[in-house]
Amino acid sequence: MDKEIEGIVEIGSKPIVERRATATGVLNLSQASAEAIQTKSVKKGDVLEASTIAAIQAVKDTPRIVPHCHPIPLEGCTVNWSWEKHSLRCTVHVSAHYKTGIEMEALTGVSAGLLCALDMVKSIEKDDQGQYPGTSISDIVVVEKFKGQ
Repeated sequence: MDKEIEGIVEIGSKPIVERRATATGVLNLSQASAEAIQTKSVKKGDVLEASTIAAIQAVKDTPRIVPHCHPIPLEGCTVNWSWEKHSLRCTVHVSAHYKTGIEMEALTGVSAGLLCALDMVKSIEKDDQGQYPGTSISDIVVVEKFKGQ
């Protein structure tokens, strides 16, 4: 049976409009990791600084990570961090004027930012068996998506 699979959706005839998207997610950590991040005593360096760079790089590299995404000429990206007890929340906002949405860029940025933070504190998070029983990444969602006229 022959089957044609569309690689990238054709957007050539779509108009360029303002696009914005915001995504967020949470890294659930131990109190020890939260304190180490807040006091900047993690051996690998400043977790929020490195994780912000990881999030921005991921936003820019989304088409390389998610095969069906179009390369989008991004105009802005902000990364915000906040604490919810021992949990670290990452929120990424992206903007562009283009033909297709940019929510995947925001989601990819959040995911990479949280993964980088986890990588930097995993030595603190491990239990005696080398596992991470209390550590998780959760609640990665699109908070807002905007498409102009």
